[in-house]
Amino acid sequence: MWRSMWFPAPPSLSLSTGEVHVWRMRLEQPPELQENYLRTLAEDERARANRFHFDLHRRHFVVARGFLRALLARYLDTTPEAVRFAYGPYGKPMLDGEHREGSLRFNASHSGDWAVYAFVQDQEVGVDVEHVKKDFETEGIAERFFSAREVQTLNALPEIEKPAAFFRCWTRKEAYIKAIGSGLSHPLDSFDVTLAPGEPPALSRVEGWSLFALDVAPDYAAALALEGSGHSVHKFELRSA
Repeated sequence: MWRSMWFPAPPSLSLSTGEVHVWRMRLEQPPELQENYLRTLAEDERARANRFHFDLHRRHFVVARGFLRALLARYLDTTPEAVRFAYGPYGKPMLDGEHREGSLRFNASHSGDWAVYAFVQDQEVGVDVEHVKKDFETEGIAERFFSAREVQTLNALPEIEKPAAFFRCWTRKEAYIKAIGSGLSHPLDSFDVTLAPGEPPALSRVEGWSLFALDVAPDYAAALALEGSGHSVHKFELRSA
């Protein structure tokens, strides 16, 4: 089941097997919320935030990471400060500490003004969002990373449609390789996705996986990759104060 609208954050969160919760959030938030999130970050996260050259990027990282901690705390019935992370060999985040053996899986992505998150029980999940750059040089990168079928489809489009189609393809591929935890060690040209706009039906030809487009905001492309099929997908958002 797919719900196309984004709903306000519910007062309580529970996530059953077969359900997927997807969240979107604007990264420009009031200073008091930014400060609240900063206080919840671990020492290594604060150090990472301080390495950003531009204040905008630092603020966005703090908000994106702080909201991830806030959401995980609600699903795990704990505090944001108590959430611990571990990372796979290619950087995929996972829960550590007392929640390491739990069933909750998650993934997150942010680009431009938006962040996207996904949560599910007992199944792998990946999500990616990208700001669509209208003047982006698509063809050279597509030739390098996309499958022959995808390149052919992209090249057949009118020039004005190519940037959006490129980023739809890219986010769908990124969501899948983030879900399997392989990063770019998994060749992007070894599997096909569609470049078509819109939400379901499934947008992937990868057996055993479901892949959906997400309507995050105008001039953004985003995708959700889920292990298996038949998921009930619910979409929520944190609305600015």
